[in-house]
Amino acid sequence: MARIKIDYGIDLGTTNSAICRMEQGEPVIKKTDTQKDTLPSCVSFTKKKLVRTGDGAKNDLIASARRATKKWEYDNNNTFIEFKRAMGCDDKYYSSYMEDYYTPEQLSSEILKTLRSYITDEEFKSVVITVPAKFTLNQKDATMRAAKSAGFEYCELLQEPIAASMAYGIKSDSKNGYWLVFDFGGGTFDAALLKIEDGIMQVFDTEGDNYLGGKNLDYAIVDEIIIPYLQDNYEISGILADTTKKMVLREAMKTYAENAKIALSFKEKESIETLVDELGTDDDGEEIELFMDITRDMVDPVLAPYFKKAINITLDLLSRNGLSGEQIDSLILVGGPTYTPVLRKMLSEQITNKIDTSIDPMTAVACGAALYASTIENSYKEEVKKDTIDITLKYESTSVEAEEFVVIKLNSNSHSANFSKLWAEFVRSDKSWSSGRFELNSIGDVISCQLRENKSNNFIILVYDECGNSLDVFPNNFTIIQGSKVGNAVLPYNIGVETWNESKGYAAMKAIKGLEKNQSIPAIGVINGLKTTKDIRPGISMDVIKIPIYQAENGFEGLPAICYEYIYEAVVTGENIPQLVPAGSDVDITIKIDRSETVTMEIYIPIINHTEEIIVPKDTVQENVSTEYLENEIKKAEDRIKKLKDEGEEIDDVEVSIDIVKSELRNGDQRKQVLQHLKEQLRLLSQKDSFSEWLRLERKLKADFSMLKTDNEKYGNSQTTKAVEEIEKMYHHVMQKKSIIDAKMLLNRMFELNYKIAKVEYYISWLSDWARRFDEIKWKDTLRAKQLVDRGMEIVISSPSEEKLSPIVSGLIKLLPKSDVPNGAEGLLEG
Repeated sequence: MARIKIDYGIDLGTTNSAICRMEQGEPVIKKTDTQKDTLPSCVSFTKKKLVRTGDGAKNDLIASARRATKKWEYDNNNTFIEFKRAMGCDDKYYSSYMEDYYTPEQLSSEILKTLRSYITDEEFKSVVITVPAKFTLNQKDATMRAAKSAGFEYCELLQEPIAASMAYGIKSDSKNGYWLVFDFGGGTFDAALLKIEDGIMQVFDTEGDNYLGGKNLDYAIVDEIIIPYLQDNYEISGILADTTKKMVLREAMKTYAENAKIALSFKEKESIETLVDELGTDDDGEEIELFMDITRDMVDPVLAPYFKKAINITLDLLSRNGLSGEQIDSLILVGGPTYTPVLRKMLSEQITNKIDTSIDPMTAVACGAALYASTIENSYKEEVKKDTIDITLKYESTSVEAEEFVVIKLNSNSHSANFSKLWAEFVRSDKSWSSGRFELNSIGDVISCQLRENKSNNFIILVYDECGNSLDVFPNNFTIIQGSKVGNAVLPYNIGVETWNESKGYAAMKAIKGLEKNQSIPAIGVINGLKTTKDIRPGISMDVIKIPIYQAENGFEGLPAICYEYIYEAVVTGENIPQLVPAGSDVDITIKIDRSETVTMEIYIPIINHTEEIIVPKDTVQENVSTEYLENEIKKAEDRIKKLKDEGEEIDDVEVSIDIVKSELRNGDQRKQVLQHLKEQLRLLSQKDSFSEWLRLERKLKADFSMLKTDNEKYGNSQTTKAVEEIEKMYHHVMQKKSIIDAKMLLNRMFELNYKIAKVEYYISWLSDWARRFDEIKWKDTLRAKQLVDRGMEIVISSPSEEKLSPIVSGLIKLLPKSDVPNGAEGLLEG
């Protein structure tokens, strides 16, 4: 059956995936080959070089993980899962049977191919695929490539929380207020805030963690319940001391933990019992067996910290939007782990008790994706059969009104030419409303269709000839969803560029106006007045302008670029420049992001009136960082923590989090995951460091300003008093604004003025210090320095004045090592 709308939605999940199709105006989950609603997102390769997906692959994975304990090493690794976490990176998975490497997107493509194969009654090549709200542009691009590789000619991406809210919205009677989507999946966590006004849904803020999900819960059960049981009953200290053996053990135990976790969502106790000869032996050669009961009371405190992390993310999301849990009208749960009773209890106590369970957390995203797909024109259209009447329809696919207008027009084809007149009728599928017959024409007609409230309204199109005979028509039906309407998708991140921050001495983030987080897309951002750092000569390929683009969180401007997600580096070379661009020339940038999140850059150089257009390629992948790089960055973070603690900063929370990041690295977690969590802590460190820097500057500003006023009272005149009054105005402005750059500039101005007012005191202070430390200083001419210091101290004791001391101090400064010259002394003496 040909479709005018896409109508197909896929939830491509970390651990499970699903496909849904619109049928007669309703989203219908299509069963897998094992008659389940969801397909395990698992791929395995066989000795016969066949590809297996879903439950078969998951069984292979379980058997492989347990079998590895026989030798305590991995061999012939040919089963893969949770590769979604590595989307957009250059990670590769080696299959010994296939003798080849596979990227995360290639493995994802196999899952998509399998889901597509479940549709046997029609060919479809357009689809909506959901992604986490916090997916980066690189990860989204990788998802699009996976869809193309799976045979889809057109793919549109939809954020998972939006999909879930659509599935909920079609069933909800609430048409105003705030909804909170809490999406705790197998590998990712998303929280999304939606505002509903007269049924129109608009996401206005999101937060999440791409590396927090059911996988973390499984490993927590392994590390805190199953492995301690093994330690009590077997000798496994040697296994745990060996990195590879420990990893093999954890992976094998995870297969039991996952099943126990799911079971305990629905009952109080679950038993884990292994089969004979299923696992390997311990350090003493004794066969390892599991015969243990796991209860909710044991599991709840183990899982609670991970749920608490998700809840804290959600509370931060509410807080920054000035909301509390009491103001949330509905908390929508998505993802298998949300069945867990302890999580629902924590959500009820810490956020709101208005938890909605009317939609299936496992299939809500796929259903919402299909509903959204039913609103999008199908760009892939089959050729209309020659014996079918061809018509064109124009209408709003979603509505909050009681009726909607549909434009219908007869298209010319060989079959319609056989009839002098044609008649049409719209009949709502519940048979309780009909438009009545109206004549079809090539000009077009507008028909008012009555809608059932809070329903997906499907209308059958009937076409008749003059004698009342029914004719085949394409399209033969359409759907209008009443009661909810989705606003535009929004940017989940701020988009910024990397620029050099002179005052801080590092490459910092700079915002692009118009591309702020939660901006509706399509969107256009502009940043003006960037500067070239050197001459760009025409025709010289080595002369380049580099503009690195990043995705960033809230409050990012001015923080180090290394703390954020790199997207792409646009490069303009001298080869494309028609004439010389001097160093320090302005560069203006315009960045456009369309609905599919394709990024286009326009780089304009005003001095030569030249524009370069660059489309950020969709095939960009991020290089995964090395373990050594992560270890080095963690060490730098620990050094910064020590420095801040020495300065009296309260930094314990970051210190604990850095320890967790170190444990993730030791446990062999994905380096991309470790890097993201490390960057989160680097952002906090940078913010605390900036605040600490301001506190240091604030103390110095107060002390120096007080000294300036005192010295002016003692040594100043009417001219210096006027200058102090001007500085006082600047002082109050800087203290209010808390600008580090302005504070440093003001300190310099106060020093210069104070020096002019009280030169004699500075001279006396310097001479006294040099006399005290004379033997410690590496003078360029010790004898001459000794003569000048002695002469200077005689003047200090007798009758000090600027005229007498100035030449002596000037002479000594010339003899000092650079490291011992007082701050600003050289320039001030010259002045």
